[in-house]
Amino acid sequence: MKKTIYTFIFIIFSSVVFAQSAKEFYNSGNQKLDKGQYKEAIKDYDNSIDLDKTFANAWYNRAVAKNSIKDYTGAIADYTKAIELDPTNKLAYNNMGLIKKNLKDYDGATADYTRAIEIDSAYAPAYFNRGNIKVLMEQPELGCDDFRKALDLGSNKALEYVAKYCK
Repeated sequence: MKKTIYTFIFIIFSSVVFAQSAKEFYNSGNQKLDKGQYKEAIKDYDNSIDLDKTFANAWYNRAVAKNSIKDYTGAIADYTKAIELDPTNKLAYNNMGLIKKNLKDYDGATADYTRAIEIDSAYAPAYFNRGNIKVLMEQPELGCDDFRKALDLGSNKALEYVAKYCK
């Protein structure tokens, strides 16, 4: 009986001592993401999310990892959840717009870039990316407005596009 009690106490103690927190799994996932170990990072983000379903950054970074392995549907779902938890996440909107652009959902991409701009009117990447969509939608004059705004906000990349599309 005494041995059973000690075993039970050891198991409980071990699970408490060795249990990782959502933040620890998140940090581990970030290290793996930085190393390009996307599938391993996703597992850590899964564990983080299992422990804290409201951890917006874990959802966001899992979306980044999923996008890196071309799981676009999964990435969009995770960006959407990250936005639900943090509606001011302009990066999630911008990144989701990039995926939609690649999937040729130009209206969806435009809406995502526009929302990123509504969140932060000085966010040059969203203007630049929205300008690209306008060019793809054969509206280069509207694209030029966005390229010029991105350039005004410091986007060096926009300079080439202004020269190419804006006469």
